[in-house]
Amino acid sequence: MIQLRLYTTLGCHLCEELEALLVTLCPVEYTLERVEISEDETLVARYGVRIPVLVAEDGEELNRGFEASRLVAWLAARGWLDEAAWQRLQAPAPPAEPAKVQVRHGRRYLGRATPGA
Repeated sequence: MIQLRLYTTLGCHLCEELEALLVTLCPVEYTLERVEISEDETLVARYGVRIPVLVAEDGEELNRGFEASRLVAWLAARGWLDEAAWQRLQAPAPPAEPAKVQVRHGRRYLGRATPGA
């Protein structure tokens, strides 16, 4: 099992994006230690403008890991990348079916007709 550390702060949506990507792209069993930087001035000075920062056991840091391509390269360099999951993430989404226009009582509505209308 690998051990990772994530320098983060409360409400960091970029950190949440990194964690979601990590769950999807890293098939290796890992533990993730979250370090709250706002409680330590030294950590704020070091990581404040770089979070999320993901750190491997060897001390190698990844800044801006919420960018999928950066995280993929970092994981691949360590042999921790699920290539199939990465391919699925890159596949274009199927086109959405266009909403149907419904006319009721002279007004136009998008979407499904309501039952009994």
